Amino acid sequence: MKKIVFLTGTRADFGKVKSLIQILESQSQFEVHIFVTGMHMLEEYGYTLIEVERCGFKNISTFNNHTHEATMDLTLAKTISGFSEFIKTINPDLIVIHGDRVEALAGAIVGSLNNILVAHIEGGELSGTIDELIRHSTSKMSHIHFVANDKAKERLEQMGELPKSIYSIGSPDVDIMFSENLPSLEVVKAYYNISFDDYAVAMFHPVTTEHDQMERYAKQFVEALIKSEKNYVVIFPNNDLGSQIILEVYQTLKSHSNFRIFPSIRFEYFLTLLKKSKFIIGNSSAGVREAPYYGIPTINVGTRQANRVLLGSIINTSYNAEDILKAINDKKEFEIEKTEIFGKGNSAEAFLKTLLMEDLWETNHQKQFMDI
Repeated sequence: MKKIVFLTGTRADFGKVKSLIQILESQSQFEVHIFVTGMHMLEEYGYTLIEVERCGFKNISTFNNHTHEATMDLTLAKTISGFSEFIKTINPDLIVIHGDRVEALAGAIVGSLNNILVAHIEGGELSGTIDELIRHSTSKMSHIHFVANDKAKERLEQMGELPKSIYSIGSPDVDIMFSENLPSLEVVKAYYNISFDDYAVAMFHPVTTEHDQMERYAKQFVEALIKSEKNYVVIFPNNDLGSQIILEVYQTLKSHSNFRIFPSIRFEYFLTLLKKSKFIIGNSSAGVREAPYYGIPTINVGTRQANRVLLGSIINTSYNAEDILKAINDKKEFEIEKTEIFGKGNSAEAFLKTLLMEDLWETNHQKQFMDI
């Protein structure tokens, strides 16, 4: 039996790996463990450990790694310490991590330095800001790569990763996006006490490399939302440097009845809200990944998602309130493109098929560099 540890630090990465955990738990040849840390453990952001526990997974362990939004390096160090102690009790055969957060980098460091295979999900992508450095560093510390598309595979090969260690399975959250088990909009609105019918989703994350400008950016964003006089479901930012500034600016929204503000929303419920929204606005990756699959227009604000997916349904605008408001009120028809750039919704099956291959478990723990 192979022991596999999934590390999750945010509501977003858990949404990505949930279907992968589910399919492995149904297989007798795998023993699955989940290490829950990061934003999941913070009450201010909804204490989303509860959402992980609600899934009924067998082996869940927790660790509080938070230090302060301005000390990401110390959070990384604390996560390395806690996760290192954990894996020494489990002795896993494989560690699975996702994306571009410090928790993922910690998982890759602990695994590679303890001679444990590390699989990185959705490497080879362009993230922008500090996430760009973390994602590529994590990839270089990982042995196996599960990528969303061929372009990501090409980037990893450009970084010297061996083609035989890269498996294109699509983005796992697409599996859940088209699940028949998503709740209805009526159920979601009742659960979160959302009274309005027409609404947009707003998510604005800090850009760590532009921290000194975040207060101005957040105020411009909020000003545009208020002036638009539309209804919004607003979801808290992640807890990177600058998040407290955004939350302080959000205080001005509480006096407006056309805003509903939440620390976090359950992933399946969020997908239903997104699917039924008029548009999504801000700088969340959901605007460039999930929204196009649903044919939902995106107003992408600022630089955080620069150089990611460019589609006709995505309108890019500056941080200036007038520009944001113009994009909101633009009456032109959005050009909606059907896309399968992040897979077809069969990532879990492709992931399982790969893990059942003997070749994967024979992956050399000694990393090789491929010259181009």
